Amino acid sequence: MTDKIVEASVAVIVRPDGSYLLAQRPPGKVYAGYWEFPGGKIEPGEAALAALAREMREELNIEPIVAHPWLTRAYVYPHASVKLHFFRVTEWRGELHGREGQQLAWQHGGHDTTLGVEPMLPANAPILRALALPAVYGISHAAELGKEVFLQRLELALQRGLRLVQLREKTLPQVELLELAQRVVALCRRHGARVLVNGDVELARAAGADGVHFAATQLMACTQRPDLALCGASCHNAAELRHAEMLGFDFAVLGAVQPTPSHPGIAGMGWQAFRDAVRDSAIPVYALGGMQLDDLGTAWRHGAHGIATMRAVWLDG
Repeated sequence: MTDKIVEASVAVIVRPDGSYLLAQRPPGKVYAGYWEFPGGKIEPGEAALAALAREMREELNIEPIVAHPWLTRAYVYPHASVKLHFFRVTEWRGELHGREGQQLAWQHGGHDTTLGVEPMLPANAPILRALALPAVYGISHAAELGKEVFLQRLELALQRGLRLVQLREKTLPQVELLELAQRVVALCRRHGARVLVNGDVELARAAGADGVHFAATQLMACTQRPDLALCGASCHNAAELRHAEMLGFDFAVLGAVQPTPSHPGIAGMGWQAFRDAVRDSAIPVYALGGMQLDDLGTAWRHGAHGIATMRAVWLDG
């Protein structure tokens, strides 16, 4: 095998209902019969986005209208080392069909990453887990709202579609925190939402939560991924993001992007610095800091998976 790395652009084509498109590799190609996200090799001197558009025309007969940079994954096959630049494509024009005679299949997103087609090309498999993460990550502040008011706001947010919650209450006594965590987990379960507990693996287990969210200091002191289903981490720069990737964390939060009420007078890093930090990230990254729900489009354009917020999702009404 050559040491040369083959770079490719890959389209994660997503419909409004969250379903995504897979294509089967046609006969005559390496890994023929395997399913993958469609895409292809970036030609010398070609930009990744231009390659994406060309491959979509050649393979699928469609033109991307909205394509956001997302993840970059490296993988070593027996025949080649590849670097895959994944774009989430949410709008396109043209009549979709396999121009190379390949089979196409829409798959439903969500927690269950079991596919209706198989086998899946190995390099694409981690993308399924990333697709299961929602666009909005709600971070609690029950100490400010009051526990009962927070639980009422949580119920409203879940009814509106919130599906990922971090319980982050650093001032509550441990007994009260466990009781609150158990109530939050029970409420979220009823709506199909997942819960991470901030900073405490044992508390997460005791409460029956889905996982843990580490602060940056905890992350950098960590040498292996906690043995929980879902692990997230707060990061402030690209080096911390790389450490989260190396440990196999499922996602990260990066900020503060904009000024926040909790840190008045302190400027955020800004969207350009955010874009630079998350460029080539192998794991999904949420933008944090002054985020409102209408910031989602801006976040996507700058390479974010979505937004994390301590206030915007807990509004009453």
